[in-house]
Amino acid sequence: MNTLFKTTFWISACVIALLAEPVATQAQTRADADVVTAISNLENDAVKADLAGDAAFYQKFLADDWTRGDSDGTFYTKTQIVGLMADSKSFKTNSEKLSELKVRVYGNAAVATYKDTYDIMIMGQHRAHTIIATDTFVKTGDGWKQVASHGAEVK
Repeated sequence: MNTLFKTTFWISACVIALLAEPVATQAQTRADADVVTAISNLENDAVKADLAGDAAFYQKFLADDWTRGDSDGTFYTKTQIVGLMADSKSFKTNSEKLSELKVRVYGNAAVATYKDTYDIMIMGQHRAHTIIATDTFVKTGDGWKQVASHGAEVK
C-alpha cells in the first residue's frame, strides 16, 4: 500500500506540474505583452514630448543616472537633456517619427529598438536624419524608467 501511495503521489505531482506549466507560461506571456504595451506607449509619448518641448516628461520618465550616447558622439545626462528641453532656444523638434519599434522583456528590464527620423535644432545646430536607437528600461517602484539610450546615424 505504501508503494502504491508513493507511485500515485509522484504520478499526480508530475501531472499537476505538466498542467501548471502552460498556465504559468500564459501568465508570463500576458505580463510581457503588458510591458511591451507600456514601453511602446512611453516611446511614443517621448515623441509627443519632443514635439511639445515637454521637459517635465523627461524629468519623470528618465532615471536620475540616465545617460544617452548620441549619434554625434556626445554623451548626455538627464540633467543636461532636461535643461536643453526647458530652453526652446537650445532645443526644438520640428518633426519626429518612430518606426520598426520592437520591445523585448527580461523580467524587470526591457530593451526597445527602433528607427527615429527627426528634424531638430539642438544648441544652434540643425540635425535632420534617421538613427537606429536602443533604449534600456528598468522597472522601479515608480514604474518603468529609461536608464540608458544610444543612437547611431543610419548611413
